[in-house]
Amino acid sequence: MMREVYVADISSIREAQVRIQPFIHKTPVLSSESLNAVSGRQLFFKCEGFQKGGAFKFRGACNAVFSLDNDHAAKGVVTHSSGNHAAALSLAAKLRGIPAYIVIPKSAPKCKVANVIRYGGQVIWSEATMQSRESVASKVLQETGAVLVHPYNDGRIVSGQGTITLEILEQAPEIDTLIVPISGGGLISGVALAAKSINPAIRVFAAEPKGANDAAQSKAAGRIITLPKTNTIADGLRAHLGDLTWPIVRDLVDDIITVDDEEIIEAMKLCYEILKVVVEPSGAIGLAAVLSDSFKKNPAWKNCSNIGIILSGGNVDLASLWDSFRK
Repeated sequence: MMREVYVADISSIREAQVRIQPFIHKTPVLSSESLNAVSGRQLFFKCEGFQKGGAFKFRGACNAVFSLDNDHAAKGVVTHSSGNHAAALSLAAKLRGIPAYIVIPKSAPKCKVANVIRYGGQVIWSEATMQSRESVASKVLQETGAVLVHPYNDGRIVSGQGTITLEILEQAPEIDTLIVPISGGGLISGVALAAKSINPAIRVFAAEPKGANDAAQSKAAGRIITLPKTNTIADGLRAHLGDLTWPIVRDLVDDIITVDDEEIIEAMKLCYEILKVVVEPSGAIGLAAVLSDSFKKNPAWKNCSNIGIILSGGNVDLASLWDSFRK
């Protein structure tokens, strides 16, 4: 059987690393003896909240924007996003000196909208539904001639996100397992492609909220399942897999660990109290997965001893943070 040709590979990821290196931060990897003790493993936290724009998304956005030729770039870029990709694309476009048109649902977290405005993105409002987001975006595309940069279903984005693996495996070469949040699949696709290429024996797990468990359902069914609605505090993990990310998730992600919102909030608290890093709910889910019973008690994973956890972002509305901690 011929192996499927994926939308990115190790060479496109290495090219992305060279392309974006002048602009991105190489984020630190933290560890904590206390969290090692609680989890019974060695944990290595890749702190993408320290990335420009406060999340890993700047890697992919930067790769997409700086891989455009001058003629296409001049007309600008468009995306529809409720969050970190919107700010990341705005910043990448600002660095290149081109416009960014950002379609944002009215329900988006205030801090994420503020980031877009701070980085010079032009905000165009839509309703919360995907249909509204997509139709407003296509209208903007027609009017401006700008280039659509999808938040995850795009090879340039997947390649940019995969640069995280190149960094973390250099920073902590002993890692035998990676745990990555999953939503649209752009991050985990890039991470998994790079990781399995460098070390085919490495395990890659997705962490997903139970209230938005479409990837777990898709994996079980062998095809993309979309949910009519999602219900989770992790506002960054409500998208569904794309047709370009799904084959990579299907073939290269070893398992999907689902956790409930209480576990996510508990993991956030540990990140604040013990690691002293700001994480948003979506960013803390990898730690929640490692601490979950389903992971701890699964005999198949008992030899996952050196685990890299991607703390994917730190853009959290402080008001809603305090509310979640009070509950």
